[in-house]
Amino acid sequence: MNEPFLSTLLDDASRPFRAGGHFAYYYARGKLSSDCIFRELLRRGIFPAEGRFLDLGCGQGSLFSWLLAARARYEKGHWPSDWAAAPKPLRLRGYELMARDVERARRAFGPQHPIVDIRQGDMCAVDFGQAEVVTILDALHYIDHTRQEDVLKRIRAALPPGGLFVTRVGDAGAGLPYHLCNWVDHAVTFCRGHRLAKLYGRTLAQWSELLDTLGFCVETLPMNEGKPFANNMLVCRLSA
Repeated sequence: MNEPFLSTLLDDASRPFRAGGHFAYYYARGKLSSDCIFRELLRRGIFPAEGRFLDLGCGQGSLFSWLLAARARYEKGHWPSDWAAAPKPLRLRGYELMARDVERARRAFGPQHPIVDIRQGDMCAVDFGQAEVVTILDALHYIDHTRQEDVLKRIRAALPPGGLFVTRVGDAGAGLPYHLCNWVDHAVTFCRGHRLAKLYGRTLAQWSELLDTLGFCVETLPMNEGKPFANNMLVCRLSA
């Protein structure tokens, strides 16, 4: 069942981006279909049953469209029996630095979406407010180590007891696979019309140690699905 289901879910999650033009639609389809983290977040039941989400460095909002499509499928009873229940988003807030991505998001979700709110902003400066779930997928390494630590401290303050922070990082101690990750990151970012001057990595042990000092219990999950990379999803939970 899972292959036909994933194909349908991909269609549902990509469809809103047609309003943003050719690039927005095919970028969403490519990212959601080729990146295993989106599937694994749902299959493994990483997120709580319901809650307010904050996605930092959210791009055009592909994660939000994925979550909305998944919940709609789940409520219709079209859901794999061996997957965890789809989470129910109560609010989906996102901040993205790049104006073009924010404009694509606004075209996809519309200006008056009942729960989606994506704005232009720098994660190093915006007010995080409060949320049960905070995500940063493949964006922490864009900012230097001092600002990384400040962002993580503010995420910690934005979460309640039992709150969840999910991120994906490269393991700077992994050698060639890590450098391949960085090369792909530069290439994809360039194709989106941006340039990266420098990336600020850490070893997996350093990421885990930093998050542990902030009070998170960290679970590390490799997230490469056969690709020669060094990506790891960090599932970080605060004590209830």
